Amino acid sequence: MSARNRELFGLVVAGLIASVALASVTIARNAEVAASAAVWGALFLGLYVVAHVVVRRTVPYADAALLPLTAVLTAFGLASIYRLDPDDGGRQAVWVAVGVAVLAATLVWLRHDYRLLEGYRYLFGVAAVALLLLPSVPGLGERVNGVRLWVDVGPLQFQPGELAKIFLIVFLAGYLREKREVLAQGRLKDFGPLFVIWGAAMIVIVQTSDLGSALLNFGIFLAMLYVATGRALYVAAGIALFVGGAAVLYNALHHVQDRVTIWLHPWTDERVYCALNGELEFRQDCASYQLVKSLYSIANGGFGGTGLGQGTFASTDGTQLIPYLRTDFIFSAIAQELGLVGAAALLLVFMLFVVRGMRVALQAQDGFSKLAAAGLTFGFALQTFIIVGGVLRVVPLTGITLPFVSYGGTSIVANFLLLAGLLLISNRANALRT
Repeated sequence: MSARNRELFGLVVAGLIASVALASVTIARNAEVAASAAVWGALFLGLYVVAHVVVRRTVPYADAALLPLTAVLTAFGLASIYRLDPDDGGRQAVWVAVGVAVLAATLVWLRHDYRLLEGYRYLFGVAAVALLLLPSVPGLGERVNGVRLWVDVGPLQFQPGELAKIFLIVFLAGYLREKREVLAQGRLKDFGPLFVIWGAAMIVIVQTSDLGSALLNFGIFLAMLYVATGRALYVAAGIALFVGGAAVLYNALHHVQDRVTIWLHPWTDERVYCALNGELEFRQDCASYQLVKSLYSIANGGFGGTGLGQGTFASTDGTQLIPYLRTDFIFSAIAQELGLVGAAALLLVFMLFVVRGMRVALQAQDGFSKLAAAGLTFGFALQTFIIVGGVLRVVPLTGITLPFVSYGGTSIVANFLLLAGLLLISNRANALRT
């Protein structure tokens, strides 16, 4: 069976998963199987078949597993979001369609040689920093849950950090490909971008109070620097810079202190000051309410889960138990309804995507392609770790999204751009080997 036919078979399996998941949700809601589940499953499969046709025509030698894995992740996300709110599920389906359109347009545009982007690397670098700082602009940025991540422009709301991640990777791939030899030799003057990116990461923390985005972007930089030079010492120095800067800002920014305190001590036996109402409350009833309820949700799922549509996410009066469930905490919803088995299966799909992405990086023939593939894949992996680790209380909680699963148009579009990049790089690498 050819690679493209294997891809098509994988998409059919993803379509079946989407149909079964939506049918399970409708059964739980209406105690009957609704015909709409089959219709939505067919539309889902049809959308990805269109993407498959574009891939077959534009990048025929691309990795055959990446698109089906993406379809499985979006199937998980759509079913979970529809279960929480049918209206949001419909909007998310529209954004998935937009993401597929962006994927197709990118593949058609760059099918001949995506490496032309390298010539605009500095433009991408400036655009990345500008996008990171955009939420801090008065009148544009919106503070949600103490963090500035969103930008409002008329009726449009988007999260510029998601696109900044892609732009940053393109810039670093071009710059490090050009400077990798002198960087490996340790010439100090060529480390200017290191300090610029480090400074930008610290500014992001100050302006947006978001440790997660700073960690994500700086982590991408360190990973790509290591791939370019092979010098672990540079990575250690970068980590030391980040930890030192974060420690200084921890003492200066109250919001960062709160996030670390919530992470280390989510429960209290005595009442403490609650900034939300100015009274004394148990921390689990105030600042760490989201995290604690999320942990209870995961624990309630047990080994096999409660079943799709059977989870408890609202009180008897209809109040949502976990705020921002469809975005920051969607993994806790999935873990409750699918249990340890389902949550582990979802994480396995993420791991397979990362493995295939790193395989693309290893197969790439030129420096720019190799660095870009490694950066895109590591960024995907680190973002998944940060959000899942935050929900599981492995790391401090942040406001970034779970790729392809969380609700949000900007995140969906950015991750389909990431997928397009990996498909383009994989196609060129495999075509040269053929």
